[in-house]
Amino acid sequence: MNYEQVKKRLGKILGSSAVLKKSFYRLLNILLLRAWYIKKELRFFRGINKNKKNLSVLDAGCGFGLYSYYMARKNPKWTIESIDINENEINDCKKFFDKTGYKNVTCKTADLINFSNPSAYDLVLSVDVMEHIENDIKVFENFYKSLKNNGMLLISTPSDLGGSDVTGENQSSFIEEHVRDGYNKEDILNKLKYAGFKNIEAYYTYGKYGSISWRLSIKYPLLLGKHKWMLPLLFFYYIIVMPFCLLLNFADTKAKNKKGTGLIVKAYK
Repeated sequence: MNYEQVKKRLGKILGSSAVLKKSFYRLLNILLLRAWYIKKELRFFRGINKNKKNLSVLDAGCGFGLYSYYMARKNPKWTIESIDINENEINDCKKFFDKTGYKNVTCKTADLINFSNPSAYDLVLSVDVMEHIENDIKVFENFYKSLKNNGMLLISTPSDLGGSDVTGENQSSFIEEHVRDGYNKEDILNKLKYAGFKNIEAYYTYGKYGSISWRLSIKYPLLLGKHKWMLPLLFFYYIIVMPFCLLLNFADTKAKNKKGTGLIVKAYK
């Protein structure tokens, strides 16, 4: 399954409607377990910076703009710069934020391999991006340069313990555009240390509960959605499975996962 095709379809469906896009964001915030973890860590970041009013954030690889919108809505005094290599998604984000009146968000096309803005940000957020980039050390170095002293880097990425839905050496990724199926925890920690980061921590997400939820709420519906005649049935499918998925997501965030298919990584300059 190529996620880029799914994104293009969603882009056409959402079009330039701010109402549809807001509804889509709400759905993703409920549906995606990684959104639960990211929001949890953003609350932590806000808490440790409660005495600072005007924080600057880089949403590095913003995609649809889900987390830029969440941060702008929750923290109107933050300044958020949203960048992505996909020009179409950036153009859609610009139109959305113009229509919704969020003046604290700017969007532009940029390649993370080449992008740095020295000592500009209190937070760099990178959600499900690094698994798409071959030269990840260069990007980590750019993140380090772009952070202010004591600034925080927050990464969400698949792990090598089944990330991208790969469980064996000869199995191909369910998500075709990934350049790596997932990160080994020690590998990403060492790369961040090499880039200059300190006080680095990583923990697993999508443990036994979250992995079940992902299959029920994301993988199986996408497989069903490949057949257009099945699309009307997805509405009834979600009505049945969604309560179970929400319980599984909640359980995953409360569990201390000894392993999982996802990683949350925090590092400081």
